[in-house]
Amino acid sequence: MHAIELTPEHPVATLASFAQRAETNGLDAVFASHHYNNRDQFMALAAMAERTDDVLLGPGIANPYETHPVTLASRVATLDEMSDGRAVFGVGPGDESTLANLGFDHDDALRRVLETVTTARTLWDGERVDHDGTFEAVDAGLNYEVGDVPVYVGAQGPHMTRMAAKHADGALYNGAHPKDLAWAREQVEEMADERPDEYGAFDLAAYASVSVAEDEGAARAAARPPVAFVAAGSPPPVLDRHGIDREAASDIGDAISAGEFSDAFERVTEPMLDAFCIAGTPETVAERTAALEEHADSVVFASPLGPDIETAIDLLGAAIDRRSR
Repeated sequence: MHAIELTPEHPVATLASFAQRAETNGLDAVFASHHYNNRDQFMALAAMAERTDDVLLGPGIANPYETHPVTLASRVATLDEMSDGRAVFGVGPGDESTLANLGFDHDDALRRVLETVTTARTLWDGERVDHDGTFEAVDAGLNYEVGDVPVYVGAQGPHMTRMAAKHADGALYNGAHPKDLAWAREQVEEMADERPDEYGAFDLAAYASVSVAEDEGAARAAARPPVAFVAAGSPPPVLDRHGIDREAASDIGDAISAGEFSDAFERVTEPMLDAFCIAGTPETVAERTAALEEHADSVVFASPLGPDIETAIDLLGAAIDRRSR
Protein backbone atom coordinates (compact mmCIF):
# COMPACT_ATOMS: atom_id res chain seq x y z
CA MET A 1 0.00 0.00 0.00
CA HIS A 2 1.10 3.52 -0.85
CA ALA A 3 -0.98 6.21 0.81
CA ILE A 4 -1.00 9.85 1.84
CA GLU A 5 -2.06 11.72 4.94
CA LEU A 6 -4.06 14.92 4.57
CA THR A 7 -4.18 17.43 7.42
CA PRO A 8 -7.53 19.24 7.89
CA GLU A 9 -5.83 22.61 8.16
CA HIS A 10 -7.36 23.19 4.72
CA PRO A 11 -11.07 23.63 3.89
CA VAL A 12 -12.97 20.36 3.58
CA ALA A 13 -13.70 20.91 -0.12
CA THR A 14 -9.98 21.35 -0.76
CA LEU A 15 -9.17 18.16 1.13
CA ALA A 16 -11.71 16.25 -0.97
CA SER A 17 -10.06 17.60 -4.10
CA PHE A 18 -6.65 16.47 -2.82
CA ALA A 19 -8.05 12.98 -2.16
CA GLN A 20 -9.43 12.81 -5.69
CA ARG A 21 -6.03 13.85 -7.03
CA ALA A 22 -4.36 11.13 -4.94
CA GLU A 23 -6.67 8.51 -6.43
CA THR A 24 -5.92 9.77 -9.94
CA ASN A 25 -2.21 9.44 -9.19
CA GLY A 26 -2.53 5.79 -8.24
CA LEU A 27 -2.34 6.02 -4.45
CA ASP A 28 -4.13 3.29 -2.53
CA ALA A 29 -5.39 5.11 0.54
CA VAL A 30 -5.91 8.52 2.11
CA PHE A 31 -5.75 9.14 5.84
CA ALA A 32 -6.97 12.29 7.61
CA SER A 33 -5.06 13.42 10.68
CA HIS A 34 -6.68 14.87 13.79
CA HIS A 35 -5.95 17.79 16.09
CA TYR A 36 -8.77 19.65 17.81
CA ASN A 37 -7.58 22.97 16.36
CA ASN A 38 -8.04 21.74 12.77
CA ARG A 39 -11.25 20.87 10.94
CA ASP A 40 -13.10 17.69 11.87
CA GLN A 41 -11.43 14.64 10.35
CA PHE A 42 -14.61 12.58 9.89
CA MET A 43 -16.42 15.38 8.09
CA ALA A 44 -13.38 15.65 5.84
CA LEU A 45 -13.35 11.89 5.25
CA ALA A 46 -17.05 11.93 4.38
CA ALA A 47 -16.40 14.57 1.73
CA MET A 48 -13.49 12.52 0.40
CA ALA A 49 -15.76 9.47 0.15
CA GLU A 50 -18.12 11.40 -2.10
CA ARG A 51 -15.31 12.51 -4.44
CA THR A 52 -13.48 9.18 -4.79
CA ASP A 53 -14.29 5.66 -5.94
CA ASP A 54 -11.47 3.31 -5.04
CA VAL A 55 -9.04 4.63 -2.41
CA LEU A 56 -9.26 3.42 1.17
CA LEU A 57 -10.17 6.16 3.65
CA GLY A 58 -9.66 6.50 7.37
CA PRO A 59 -8.55 8.53 10.35
CA GLY A 60 -4.83 8.64 10.74
CA ILE A 61 -5.25 8.55 13.62
CA ALA A 62 -8.33 9.03 15.80
CA ASN A 63 -7.74 9.05 19.55
CA PRO A 64 -10.09 7.42 22.09
CA TYR A 65 -9.81 10.20 24.67
CA GLU A 66 -11.75 13.11 23.15
CA THR A 67 -14.33 10.75 21.63
CA HIS A 68 -15.83 7.74 23.41
CA PRO A 69 -14.55 4.51 21.80
CA VAL A 70 -18.08 3.29 21.09
CA THR A 71 -18.82 6.53 19.25
CA LEU A 72 -15.53 6.21 17.34
CA ALA A 73 -16.50 2.71 16.24
CA SER A 74 -19.83 4.04 14.97
CA ARG A 75 -18.21 6.93 13.09
CA VAL A 76 -15.81 4.58 11.33
CA ALA A 77 -18.65 2.19 10.52
CA THR A 78 -20.65 5.08 9.05
CA LEU A 79 -17.66 6.05 6.91
CA ASP A 80 -17.44 2.45 5.73
CA GLU A 81 -21.09 2.55 4.68
CA MET A 82 -20.69 5.91 2.91
CA SER A 83 -17.62 4.74 1.01
CA ASP A 84 -19.00 1.32 -0.01
CA GLY A 85 -16.62 -0.62 2.22
CA ARG A 86 -13.46 1.47 1.90
CA ALA A 87 -12.96 2.50 5.55
CA VAL A 88 -9.82 1.83 7.58
CA PHE A 89 -9.77 2.50 11.32
CA GLY A 90 -6.53 4.18 12.33
CA VAL A 91 -6.49 4.52 16.11
CA GLY A 92 -3.85 5.61 18.59
CA PRO A 93 -3.29 7.62 21.76
CA GLY A 94 -3.01 10.92 19.89
CA ASP A 95 -0.72 13.90 20.16
CA GLU A 96 0.11 14.49 23.81
CA SER A 97 0.92 18.18 23.39
CA THR A 98 -2.49 19.13 21.97
CA LEU A 99 -4.50 16.71 24.13
CA ALA A 100 -3.04 18.46 27.18
CA ASN A 101 -4.93 21.58 26.10
CA LEU A 102 -8.19 19.67 26.63
CA GLY A 103 -7.29 18.26 30.03
CA PHE A 104 -6.44 14.75 28.83
CA ASP A 105 -3.27 12.83 29.59
CA HIS A 106 -1.83 9.59 28.25
CA ASP A 107 -2.36 7.43 31.32
CA ASP A 108 -3.00 3.80 30.33
CA ALA A 109 -2.59 4.71 26.65
CA LEU A 110 -1.81 1.17 25.50
CA ARG A 111 -4.69 -0.32 27.46
CA ARG A 112 -7.14 2.30 26.21
CA VAL A 113 -6.17 1.76 22.57
CA LEU A 114 -6.38 -2.02 22.91
CA GLU A 115 -9.78 -1.81 24.60
CA THR A 116 -10.93 0.51 21.80
CA VAL A 117 -9.83 -1.98 19.14
CA THR A 118 -11.54 -4.88 20.90
CA THR A 119 -14.74 -2.90 21.48
CA ALA A 120 -14.94 -1.73 17.86
CA ARG A 121 -14.58 -5.25 16.50
CA THR A 122 -17.22 -6.55 18.91
CA LEU A 123 -19.68 -3.85 17.87
CA TRP A 124 -18.98 -4.38 14.17
CA ASP A 125 -19.69 -8.08 14.64
CA GLY A 126 -23.21 -7.14 15.72
CA GLU A 127 -22.69 -7.87 19.41
CA ARG A 128 -23.48 -5.65 22.38
CA VAL A 129 -20.76 -4.39 24.71
CA ASP A 130 -20.51 -4.17 28.48
CA HIS A 131 -17.15 -2.73 29.42
CA ASP A 132 -15.58 -1.38 32.59
CA GLY A 133 -11.95 -0.47 31.99
CA THR A 134 -10.29 2.74 30.87
CA PHE A 135 -13.80 3.68 29.69
CA GLU A 136 -17.30 2.41 30.44
CA ALA A 137 -19.98 1.00 28.17
CA VAL A 138 -23.23 -0.55 29.35
CA ASP A 139 -25.18 -2.72 26.91
CA ALA A 140 -23.92 -0.60 23.98
CA GLY A 141 -24.59 -1.68 20.43
CA LEU A 142 -24.97 -0.45 16.85
CA ASN A 143 -28.34 -0.47 15.11
CA TYR A 144 -26.96 -1.25 11.67
CA GLU A 145 -24.77 -3.85 10.00
CA VAL A 146 -21.06 -3.20 9.49
CA GLY A 147 -18.63 -4.76 7.05
CA ASP A 148 -15.08 -5.91 7.65
CA VAL A 149 -13.04 -2.83 8.62
CA PRO A 150 -9.24 -3.16 8.94
CA VAL A 151 -7.76 -1.74 12.15
CA TYR A 152 -4.38 0.01 12.15
CA VAL A 153 -2.80 1.13 15.42
CA GLY A 154 -0.74 4.30 15.47
CA ALA A 155 2.52 3.31 17.14
CA GLN A 156 6.05 4.44 17.84
CA GLY A 157 7.19 3.00 21.17
CA PRO A 158 7.93 -0.67 21.84
CA HIS A 159 4.79 -1.59 23.78
CA MET A 160 2.30 -0.06 21.35
CA THR A 161 4.15 -1.57 18.39
CA ARG A 162 4.10 -5.04 19.89
CA MET A 163 0.45 -4.71 20.88
CA ALA A 164 -0.40 -3.73 17.31
CA ALA A 165 1.54 -6.69 15.94
CA LYS A 166 -0.47 -9.05 18.14
CA HIS A 167 -3.96 -7.57 17.93
CA ALA A 168 -4.35 -5.29 14.88
CA ASP A 169 -4.38 -5.69 11.12
CA GLY A 170 -1.48 -3.29 10.83
CA ALA A 171 0.48 -0.47 12.39
CA LEU A 172 0.81 3.10 11.25
CA TYR A 173 4.33 3.32 12.57
CA ASN A 174 5.42 6.90 13.11
CA GLY A 175 8.81 6.79 11.41
CA ALA A 176 10.56 8.18 8.35
CA HIS A 177 14.02 6.70 8.85
CA PRO A 178 15.19 3.15 8.03
CA LYS A 179 16.67 2.81 11.54
CA ASP A 180 13.21 3.24 13.04
CA LEU A 181 11.50 0.84 10.64
CA ALA A 182 14.21 -1.79 11.11
CA TRP A 183 13.63 -1.55 14.85
CA ALA A 184 9.85 -1.73 14.37
CA ARG A 185 10.20 -4.82 12.21
CA GLU A 186 12.11 -6.51 15.02
CA GLN A 187 9.23 -5.81 17.42
CA VAL A 188 6.72 -7.21 14.95
CA GLU A 189 8.71 -10.38 14.40
CA GLU A 190 9.02 -10.94 18.15
CA MET A 191 5.21 -11.10 18.37
CA ALA A 192 4.70 -13.46 15.42
CA ASP A 193 4.05 -16.52 17.59
CA GLU A 194 1.49 -14.67 19.72
CA ARG A 195 -0.57 -13.31 16.83
CA PRO A 196 -3.86 -15.24 16.27
CA ASP A 197 -3.95 -16.95 12.88
CA GLU A 198 -7.40 -15.55 12.07
CA TYR A 199 -5.99 -12.02 11.91
CA GLY A 200 -3.98 -12.88 8.81
CA ALA A 201 -0.84 -11.13 7.62
CA PHE A 202 0.30 -8.03 9.49
CA ASP A 203 0.92 -4.79 7.58
CA LEU A 204 3.76 -2.68 8.98
CA ALA A 205 3.17 0.73 7.40
CA ALA A 206 5.79 3.45 7.68
CA TYR A 207 3.81 6.58 8.53
CA ALA A 208 6.50 8.88 7.26
CA SER A 209 6.48 12.65 7.18
CA VAL A 210 7.40 13.63 3.62
CA SER A 211 8.11 16.96 1.95
CA VAL A 212 8.87 16.83 -1.75
CA ALA A 213 9.58 19.64 -4.21
CA GLU A 214 11.92 20.33 -7.08
CA ASP A 215 13.55 22.92 -4.77
CA GLU A 216 15.22 21.05 -1.88
CA GLY A 217 15.37 24.14 0.35
CA ALA A 218 11.67 24.76 -0.04
CA ALA A 219 10.93 21.11 0.73
CA ARG A 220 12.95 21.18 3.95
CA ALA A 221 11.43 24.48 5.08
CA ALA A 222 7.92 23.04 4.66
CA ALA A 223 8.90 20.05 6.81
CA ARG A 224 9.53 22.05 9.98
CA PRO A 225 5.95 22.15 11.37
CA PRO A 226 5.22 18.40 11.24
CA VAL A 227 8.74 17.54 12.42
CA ALA A 228 8.15 19.76 15.45
CA PHE A 229 5.11 17.66 16.41
CA VAL A 230 6.95 14.39 15.78
CA ALA A 231 9.99 15.44 17.80
CA ALA A 232 7.82 16.66 20.67
CA GLY A 233 5.89 13.39 20.78
CA SER A 234 8.77 10.97 20.30
CA PRO A 235 9.61 8.73 23.27
CA PRO A 236 13.15 9.00 24.69
CA PRO A 237 14.42 5.77 23.04
CA VAL A 238 13.52 7.16 19.60
CA LEU A 239 15.26 10.46 20.32
CA ASP A 240 18.31 8.59 21.60
CA ARG A 241 18.39 6.39 18.48
CA HIS A 242 18.99 9.50 16.38
CA GLY A 243 21.19 11.36 18.85
CA ILE A 244 18.60 14.09 19.45
CA ASP A 245 18.71 16.04 22.71
CA ARG A 246 15.71 15.15 24.88
CA GLU A 247 15.50 18.62 26.40
CA ALA A 248 15.40 20.22 22.96
CA ALA A 249 12.48 18.00 21.99
CA SER A 250 10.74 18.76 25.29
CA ASP A 251 11.11 22.50 24.71
CA ILE A 252 9.36 22.10 21.35
CA GLY A 253 6.50 20.26 23.05
CA ASP A 254 6.17 23.02 25.64
CA ALA A 255 5.99 25.63 22.88
CA ILE A 256 3.28 23.67 21.05
CA SER A 257 1.22 23.28 24.23
CA ALA A 258 1.49 27.02 24.82
CA GLY A 259 0.28 27.74 21.29
CA GLU A 260 3.64 29.26 20.35
CA PHE A 261 3.86 27.41 17.06
CA SER A 262 6.33 29.71 15.31
CA ASP A 263 8.75 29.30 18.20
CA ALA A 264 8.28 25.53 18.13
CA PHE A 265 8.99 25.33 14.40
CA GLU A 266 12.10 27.50 14.70
CA ARG A 267 13.48 25.12 17.33
CA VAL A 268 13.53 22.22 14.85
CA THR A 269 17.14 21.28 14.05
CA GLU A 270 18.66 19.81 10.90
CA PRO A 271 19.24 16.43 12.63
CA MET A 272 15.54 16.40 13.56
CA LEU A 273 14.59 17.03 9.94
CA ASP A 274 16.80 14.16 8.77
CA ALA A 275 15.51 11.78 11.44
CA PHE A 276 11.80 12.52 11.27
CA CYS A 277 11.07 13.50 7.68
CA ILE A 278 11.90 12.53 4.11
CA ALA A 279 12.51 16.01 2.74
CA GLY A 280 14.02 16.96 -0.58
CA THR A 281 13.77 16.52 -4.33
CA PRO A 282 11.74 13.72 -5.98
CA GLU A 283 14.98 11.74 -6.43
CA THR A 284 15.79 12.04 -2.73
CA VAL A 285 12.28 11.03 -1.72
CA ALA A 286 12.31 8.01 -4.07
CA GLU A 287 15.65 6.86 -2.67
CA ARG A 288 14.57 7.29 0.96
CA THR A 289 11.24 5.55 0.29
CA ALA A 290 13.05 2.57 -1.20
CA ALA A 291 15.16 2.36 1.96
CA LEU A 292 12.03 2.32 4.11
CA GLU A 293 10.50 -0.46 2.03
CA GLU A 294 13.38 -2.73 2.93
CA HIS A 295 11.70 -2.99 6.34
CA ALA A 296 8.10 -1.78 5.89
CA ASP A 297 5.24 -3.45 4.00
CA SER A 298 3.53 -0.15 3.19
CA VAL A 299 4.33 3.55 3.17
CA VAL A 300 2.02 6.40 4.12
CA PHE A 301 3.36 9.75 2.94
CA ALA A 302 2.38 12.01 5.81
CA SER A 303 2.18 15.75 6.30
CA PRO A 304 3.31 18.16 5.00
CA LEU A 305 3.75 16.34 1.62
CA GLY A 306 5.43 19.48 0.26
CA PRO A 307 5.28 23.27 -0.01
CA ASP A 308 2.57 22.85 -2.66
CA ILE A 309 0.32 19.89 -1.91
CA GLU A 310 -1.15 19.39 -5.38
CA THR A 311 2.32 19.33 -6.94
CA ALA A 312 3.58 17.05 -4.17
CA ILE A 313 0.79 14.52 -4.79
CA ASP A 314 1.68 14.47 -8.49
CA LEU A 315 5.39 14.00 -7.69
CA LEU A 316 4.67 11.20 -5.24
CA GLY A 317 2.35 9.49 -7.71
CA ALA A 318 5.02 9.66 -10.39
CA ALA A 319 7.60 8.20 -8.01
CA ILE A 320 5.33 5.30 -7.16
CA ASP A 321 4.62 4.67 -10.83
CA ARG A 322 8.34 4.54 -11.62
CA ARG A 323 8.98 2.07 -8.79
CA SER A 324 6.17 -0.23 -9.93
CA ARG A 325 7.54 -0.65 -13.43
